[in-house]
Amino acid sequence: MKFAFPAVLAATCAVPAVAEVFFKEQFNDDAWTTRWTESTKWKPKSEMGTWKHTAGQWYADESDKGIQTSEDARFYGISAKMDSTFTSGEKPLVIQYSVKHEQQLDCGGAYIKLLPGGDDFDTAKFGGETEYAVMFGPDICGSSNKRTHVILHYDKKSDNLLINREVSTETDDVTHLYTLIVNPDNTFQVLIDNKSVRKGSLDEEFDFLAEKEIKDPDASKPADWVDEAKMADPEDKKPDGWDDIPAEIPDPDAEKPDDWDDEDDGEWEPPMMDNPDYKGEWKPKMIDNPDYKGPWEHPMIPNPEYKYDDDMYKVCSKGCTHVGFELWQVKTGTLFDDIIVTDSVEEAEAFAQETFFKKKDGEKTMYDEHMASQEPEDAGDDDYMGDMGDMGDFDMGGMGDEF
Repeated sequence: MKFAFPAVLAATCAVPAVAEVFFKEQFNDDAWTTRWTESTKWKPKSEMGTWKHTAGQWYADESDKGIQTSEDARFYGISAKMDSTFTSGEKPLVIQYSVKHEQQLDCGGAYIKLLPGGDDFDTAKFGGETEYAVMFGPDICGSSNKRTHVILHYDKKSDNLLINREVSTETDDVTHLYTLIVNPDNTFQVLIDNKSVRKGSLDEEFDFLAEKEIKDPDASKPADWVDEAKMADPEDKKPDGWDDIPAEIPDPDAEKPDDWDDEDDGEWEPPMMDNPDYKGEWKPKMIDNPDYKGPWEHPMIPNPEYKYDDDMYKVCSKGCTHVGFELWQVKTGTLFDDIIVTDSVEEAEAFAQETFFKKKDGEKTMYDEHMASQEPEDAGDDDYMGDMGDMGDFDMGGMGDEF
């Protein structure tokens, strides 16, 4: 499987520079805790969850581990310093990592952050308020909120810009690979399992720039502009006696009860009923308005505040030095692994082949066996068995077709 990046490759090949890997983590040794620091001053200890070093419940190799959230309804914060600083320049930024939701995630984040800070980065306080350059990855809560976040920091607005269009995500219980590429030609691409799910230009997909056109502040709708398509027919007149017809009349079929006593009960009056002859409030019929000019459209003019920025892609203009996970999860069991930050699409693809694609078939086999073991012994209904099979479907064909 290959990355579908002709434009990206053209851009990168134009710069004869050696690829650099700024960070790579596979969590396959016990020393991972010396490279990663849990957030201890972000939230009270009672609100923070602990990370588990594990391969999970289904895997291709039990010794190939990641880190997994392990306590329900907790915040999770952990960060690591990169091997070298990435500063946005003439090469792309590529962030890639794998995510496995073993808990049928109902509400929680699974995104990674790329952060500036250098020697001043406070690992103990790392959390939701910490400045970041990129926030990328799945976020799921309920049946309608299921997306892959792509949020980029923009220094000139001092703001974090969320992509304007929805980016799909995976919600099953097996591992998926998430890749974000930000290119020096101000384009980007998101891939899941090496298949493109969103790509475009930064100025069209994010609010980096002011609008190219604005409403002319000196223009206003003319006072004599007619924007009513219909008008009351001036020839239509209310029929004589229209208003004399009451909405209700006494029920002609009602009879005074035999036991009614006028002295004790008062004068008897028949109950009221809807008048079948009542036609409601009279309104003249409507006809086409001969003076109708259509909806008035405010004329647009070039926005004097608009200016293209060649440096929108420079999310790490100050240098990015750390990666981290800052999450809230209701139901936990998300496992993270195989992280790489590089300036080379080819380097990220090679790492994907060495890790995700090498392991996915073995994991799928074990997952299917696990799901089969959960089926009731007397499950003889073919439809039921078919549904269970669908739950384990890992066919990635067709991803990104709509894009």
